[in-house]
Amino acid sequence: MNSNLNVETHQPVVQARPLSKKLTSIFFILLSIVGVAYAFTANSVGIAVFSLLFLFLFVGLPIAVSLGLASILAIYYFTTDPMADLARQIYSGLDSFPLMAIPFFVLAGNIFTAGGVAKRLINLTNTFVGHIPGGLSIAGVMASAIFAAISGSSPATVVAIGGILIPAMIKHGYDRDYAVGSMSTAGSLGILIPPSIPMIVYAVSVDVSVGKLFIAGIVPGIMLAVMMAFVSYFIAKKKNFPMAKKSTVSEKITALKDSIWSLTLPIVVIGGIYQGIFTPTESAAVAVFVGLIVGLFIHKDLKINQLFKVMIDSAKTTSMLFFIITMAMLFAHILTFERIPHKVAELIIDWEVNKIVFLLIVNILLFVAGQFMEPTAILTILAPILFPVAMALGVDPIHLGIIMVVNMEVGMITPPVGLNLYVASSMTGMSLMDVTKSATPWLIAVIIGLGLITYIPEISLWLPNLLYSF
Repeated sequence: MNSNLNVETHQPVVQARPLSKKLTSIFFILLSIVGVAYAFTANSVGIAVFSLLFLFLFVGLPIAVSLGLASILAIYYFTTDPMADLARQIYSGLDSFPLMAIPFFVLAGNIFTAGGVAKRLINLTNTFVGHIPGGLSIAGVMASAIFAAISGSSPATVVAIGGILIPAMIKHGYDRDYAVGSMSTAGSLGILIPPSIPMIVYAVSVDVSVGKLFIAGIVPGIMLAVMMAFVSYFIAKKKNFPMAKKSTVSEKITALKDSIWSLTLPIVVIGGIYQGIFTPTESAAVAVFVGLIVGLFIHKDLKINQLFKVMIDSAKTTSMLFFIITMAMLFAHILTFERIPHKVAELIIDWEVNKIVFLLIVNILLFVAGQFMEPTAILTILAPILFPVAMALGVDPIHLGIIMVVNMEVGMITPPVGLNLYVASSMTGMSLMDVTKSATPWLIAVIIGLGLITYIPEISLWLPNLLYSF
């Protein structure tokens, strides 16, 4: 990442696990073993696959490995499916045209990151809002919102924007907790404001329009960004942090000219999809092309010798995502085979749960899942289960998708699996607990925003309904 600031990074301190956490893990491991034993007694593949999954997770295996092992063992011991068919199931799970957008958006985000986009966006937003209380933090929130529309990744947004602004805020007199808390939370906008990889995963899982989901994420994303900016403003005003000198009109024009090409990707992606020029998958490939042109020939911050590293980093990220998706789809195959989504839908309908209570259950379920699992796996597993119930209760599938993605956003900034927190911890040397405490005010704003998005569907739906009505 190009920056005039030298950012010293540290590896997070590995702390011994408290005895209470060890005992809790042992308890759940024993409970999972009991579940597996009962599954053999009752010959229940559903109980077996979930018990095995939680057993492997609490033992400490990676989520993708846990999903794969649980699925393979459940199929081997509890079904008559030939093991040779597993390869076909895995292939058919990945045989989806929209999934091709993921590697392209990952590559585009890395190209724009290496191409000097982050520092230009920060300079642009800072020239407009840097002079108000909390101006650097607000500039970071705004820059994160724009960069989110480039990278589609939460951790990438934290690294690109926070890596520059956290040391800059500390240098200009902001306290460290404020700087780290605001930037680690603002980075979560990376999975809500389109293009968004979790949105693609959800759309593939339940077969809805990726384009509509992208457009539906714009207003909620802007709303959450504004709420985060207000939190930054009020805390900065209360603590009386120093304010920068107000930029002149000529400085604002210069910053806008310097960053104009950095703003092209969101326009290309969303505008192209809406105009029907290309599909979301094709827009990802166009984004890569635009990123290369801007980075190599316009900004000239991206060098030819950097492309190999960019490609390798993108391949690693894509491989990780597709490994999780593949194993999660194998897991979802078992759920479908056992009709578990339909049984859950029938059970909830029999309870006569209304839409309001159902959406509350969805948020609680996703919040709990977000504490233990990665967003891609959660969406692939739970979306097919929740979708039939939502349809039966009249919940719009696009609205459900936005609710699920915002919940994934909350999961990115809450321990123990909050990836943004780990990224911020690695960048600053702060402990995970300290980063979590520092992010709490902005996290509360996101949770309030989630409540509004959940129970006011128009926040998510009015823009796609408007645009697709023409």
